[in-house]
Amino acid sequence: MQETSVAGMPLAHEDEDGLPIPVTIPVPLGSRAHAVFTTRLGGISEGSFASLNLGGKAGDDFKSVFSNRCALQRALKADLCLVSQVHGNSVFDADEIVDSWDTSYGFDATGFADSQLQIEADAQVSTACSLALGMFAADCLPVLLADSESGVVAAAHCGRKGLMAGVLDSVIEAMCKKGANRSSITAVLGPCICGDCYEVGEEIACDFERRYPQTATRTRFGGVGIDIAQAARIDLALAGVANVVEALPRVTAATQYLAKDEELQTICKVDGEGEALENRLQALQNPMCTLENPLWYSHRRAGLAGKSHEGRMLALVIKDK
Repeated sequence: MQETSVAGMPLAHEDEDGLPIPVTIPVPLGSRAHAVFTTRLGGISEGSFASLNLGGKAGDDFKSVFSNRCALQRALKADLCLVSQVHGNSVFDADEIVDSWDTSYGFDATGFADSQLQIEADAQVSTACSLALGMFAADCLPVLLADSESGVVAAAHCGRKGLMAGVLDSVIEAMCKKGANRSSITAVLGPCICGDCYEVGEEIACDFERRYPQTATRTRFGGVGIDIAQAARIDLALAGVANVVEALPRVTAATQYLAKDEELQTICKVDGEGEALENRLQALQNPMCTLENPLWYSHRRAGLAGKSHEGRMLALVIKDK
């Protein structure tokens, strides 16, 4: 039987056709939608990108990325909707392209594989069922939102620059224009680099803290950093979004469940990003942190390890039928 997510059941590594099954972590998001976080597990990418790399801009083999995206579409039973992220605040209305898929896995406007189709946006909004609005990440914060009453869902890519540009305000306003009510919106914050690890320097931290008070940190590396997840919570509260689902319990359980996973052990042996899986998990302080938890891709962790390439995860929101 095919099993695609960490939900307390044994995980199959291949489907009935012998194809790899992406390992994902689902999070309920109100009564009519759910969020999904992909992990590094369950794909066919190799080397620095192993194994479920879903990003197409860092130099991974085209066929591997394409296959990983197709596998994710099959596992989710929802068509992917992807845009080209540029750390801004533009919102793409995915209802404009429903049933206009240009690939076998859904709608891809990232410019993937020299495609001329490219839409620059760092947030998406939709009312369509079984459409997976996706945001790429490998340290930046994905925020997924849903209004169960109106049936409006949205996804936002919230890096430091995007937060400062007001991407969350923009996407919540776009949801309201489609009928959502701020008090009815539920949000969940995905994996991102935490304040203990995101070192940015004094000037950037001071500028960020002027916008988001008390978000400057002292990192475990000894320098000044910022907490982008806390900044997003501030934006959500100011926007009137009081319902924020905590993903940490599910992510913690998934991390513990996969502590002896053979694929994750292999990745940790060869990725050059740190010690063996057992040692890395023993030192893990925050399972949601992309730099700390080997389940996630992390651009910053890869850089510290001297790697020239790194993969990308997807955080997706899906309106249920």
